[in-house]
Amino acid sequence: MYAVIETGGKQYRVQEGDVVTVERLNVEAGQKIEFDKVLVLAGEGDLKVGTPYVEGAKVTGEVVENGKGKKVIIFKYKAKKDYRKKQGHRQPYTMVKIESLGGNAPKAAAPAAEAEVKADAEEAKAEKKISASMKKDELIAYAKEHGIEVDEKATKAVIIETIEAASK
Repeated sequence: MYAVIETGGKQYRVQEGDVVTVERLNVEAGQKIEFDKVLVLAGEGDLKVGTPYVEGAKVTGEVVENGKGKKVIIFKYKAKKDYRKKQGHRQPYTMVKIESLGGNAPKAAAPAAEAEVKADAEEAKAEKKISASMKKDELIAYAKEHGIEVDEKATKAVIIETIEAASK
């Protein structure tokens, strides 16, 4: 089971037991923290994607430490102008150990429900076979294949209407 959370303007894919380094949060080491901006929550073979966030889902963790990252040197230089400027930066971070992925986590579907979903998918495929993106000769071939009589000289729109009317 995993989740994709948003914090500090960035997204992180987390699982239980992961230790992630996120942008600095205003909490002390040892405190519990809750991330409620969950973009994706995945269970055993099931996936919930939020719009933009999954309702009721939350990820909890414990702050391990607050600190600063490795120093980055910024050096500005202009040739022949005697201009040199050296500057350093250490980005602050918070290290969080993920304890649980909670909320309304998706459950594995029952076998009967899976069969129903497959049947619906097959129906959708059959319906999608007739579409406006098909060429006129493909539509005529589809009609002949299914025993539907169409006028080959008719427009594409008329052929689609004829096939849809015959399939109902």
